[in-house]
Parts: sequence; structure tokens; C-alpha cells
Amino acid sequence: MKSTIAQVRTYERSVQLLMVNQFTINLGFYMLMPYLAAYLAGPVGLAGWLVGLILGVRNFSQQGMFLLGGTLADRLGYKPMIIAGLVLRILGFATLGLVESVPALLAASAATGLAGALFNPAVRAYVAADAGERRVEAFALFNVFYQAGILLGPLVGMLLTGVSFRVTCLVAAGIFALLSIVQIRALPARRGDDAGRGQDQEGVLSQWRGIVSNRPFLLFSVAMIGFYVMQFQVYLALPLEVRRLGGDGTFGTAAVAVLFAVSGLSTILFQTKVTAWCKARMEPGRALTWGLLTMGLGFVPLLVATAVPVPDGGVGLWLLAAVPPALSALLLAIGTMIAYPFEMDTIVRLSGNRLVATHYGLYNTICGIGITLGNLLTGAALDAARAAGMSALPWVALFAVGLACAAALYGLHRTGRLAPPVREVKPETANA
Repeated sequence: MKSTIAQVRTYERSVQLLMVNQFTINLGFYMLMPYLAAYLAGPVGLAGWLVGLILGVRNFSQQGMFLLGGTLADRLGYKPMIIAGLVLRILGFATLGLVESVPALLAASAATGLAGALFNPAVRAYVAADAGERRVEAFALFNVFYQAGILLGPLVGMLLTGVSFRVTCLVAAGIFALLSIVQIRALPARRGDDAGRGQDQEGVLSQWRGIVSNRPFLLFSVAMIGFYVMQFQVYLALPLEVRRLGGDGTFGTAAVAVLFAVSGLSTILFQTKVTAWCKARMEPGRALTWGLLTMGLGFVPLLVATAVPVPDGGVGLWLLAAVPPALSALLLAIGTMIAYPFEMDTIVRLSGNRLVATHYGLYNTICGIGITLGNLLTGAALDAARAAGMSALPWVALFAVGLACAAALYGLHRTGRLAPPVREVKPETANA
């Protein structure tokens, strides 16, 4: 951990602040969101379909508005969008804890989603701009802070929710309020390196048409959908498999917690080492290919486990319920560690260092749509597997997704589409 902090200190103050910013954003978000559904269905007493609607509105408003958030960041500057997103999160979280009417809850959920759409592209574009040639290493460190927030948030939220979910909401809103004040006072104003080169005179629709015509970028975005579909299974398919075998009692709950701990802690401990090793030995396209291939292999332990007879109980059942999912979570984390920093860097390179936040926004929208469809198909595969007694079906399908996406990225790498001959603006010539 000391070496990680030492590395962080070698970056611009703005990059350091944005890393702490992302940790705090995830801390506040994951304090609240894992417990929101239970609160809405329990104390508030909403029907299941209404709970699903409220949660779905948050996801839709975030994924659907990423492109707009990225565009505004490129046109107005990164800092205003970061602040606007944080303020919306304050309002959204406070409202979730203080109201119980469905229209107000829907509005609050939409506000929390829109908040993410505003600050996520801006933060990543800002990190890319100020990290300069050290983007890959910066995004590796960024992922450490990102995962630390995900790991710690639910633990803090569990303690606060034990008192009252309203307390959790208000504390989360307070964290975002404090973070907003820090950003307003300490974060320098920043625009993209292409500011002042005519982008403000270029219409938004013209900019969007230009990005949509960037074929390598679109192909890369589609190929990376599988990365996020597989990554999300730590929250969907793996916990369901643990509970299918281990039950919903104390053991099942503890085994699911182990999944998240394995994923988060391995990233915190090894992300920077994995990135340094990969960068010294691989081109970005190869690293991305190996990352997605590793994630696909992450479902092999679960596939192998389906060939093992299910014990009636005891230690054997516990091991079967806990060990293969934990190994899968570890392999998914390793694959993510390999791919993520190069993924973020590749988006910048494919953008030609122009309208970077808008590219991040469209990329997130494409992957967000893919995640939704992928999770629907994964859920259908899980249901079909249970109904037909084919427990291997979901893991075969997810393994195939990993192979297909790795093959697609390898093809893009071999044909040179991940490194188009576009000259980037040098950091020293960029406008601050």
C-alpha cells in the first residue's frame, strides 16, 4: 500500500485528487445502493415491480445520458460537470432517505443516475489529460481507488443501515457534499487538449457524426461489451450459484461476501504490479486480448464443478458452493486488472485525443446497453439451466463470450485498428 501511495504522489495534484474523488464516490454510492431494494420493499412497502422500476430508472438515466454528459464536459470543461454530478448525487441520496412517495423516489433515482452520467466521462477524460504519457499507470492506480470504494462502501453501509436506512442516505449525501466542497476549492479548471481548435464552433450533431464514423472506435466498443458482461457476473451469476448450493443462510451470505472480498482485495494488492508487468511485455492490443481471455477462463472452475456430484451436506457441499465461485471471482479480477488500464488508454488513442469525454460517454452508453442485454440473457440461461437440469449451460455461454471477445480484440490488434495513425497533441502544448 505504501508503494501505491508513493506512485500516486508522482502525479499532478489534480490526478491525485480525482483518484481520492473516485474512492469517495464509490464509498458513498455502495454504502447505499446494495440496501436500497430491501428498504423500498420492506419499510416503504412497495410492490416488487415498483422496486424494479425505481432501480431501473437509475440505470437507464445513467446509461442513456453518458453521451450527453461527455459532450457537455468537452464543451464546458471537466470541472463543472464533476461538480454538477456531485450536487445531483447529494439531492438524490437525501431525497431517497427523506421521502416515500413513488414520484419523488423515481425523481431521486433518476437524479442519482444522471449524476453518474455527468461526472464519469469528465473524471476519466481529466485523468487521461493530466496523466499524459503515463495514462496506463494512472488508470491502474485509479482502479485501485475505485475497487477500494466498492469494497469498503457496503461494510460502512451495513453498519449505518443497522441503525436506519435514512441515516445511511443522509451520511452518503453528506459525503458527497463534503466532496463537492473539496472539488470546488481544490480541483483546477480543465478542458480537453483540443479546446480552442474550433470544437466550440462545431455543432454537437456534427461532433457526434464524426465519432460514429470512427469505425475502429465503434468496433472496439462493441468488442468490449463482453468485458463488462463478464465482470458483472460477480454481482449476478456467481452469488446466485453460491446461494443455489449453499442456501440463503449464514454460510451463503458469508460465501457471497468472500466473492466481493476476493475481487476487491486482489485488485488493491496487485493491480499496479500486473499493469507494470503487462506494459513491459505486451502491446495494448495483446494485453486487452489476454485480459478478456483470462476473464473467459474465469468460468471454467464453475464449469468443472458441474461435473462433480453435489454432496448432501456438510463440508463437501460448503466447499463446492464456495471454492469454484471464489476462483472464478479471482480470475475475473485478474482479467480486469490486465485489461482495464489499457482499455481506458485505448479510448483516448482511438479518439485522437479529441473530444475525449464524448468518446468515453458514447463508449459507456454502448457498453451499458450491452450489459443490460447480457444480463437478461445470462438470467435466461440460469433459468433454462435449472429448468432443464443443465447446470453447465450458463458457464459454457459465458466462457464462449470471453473467447469471442478476446478473438475480436486480437483481430482488431492484428489489423492495426487499435492503434490508428493519429498524432496526439503533446501534453506540453495543451491548453490548461
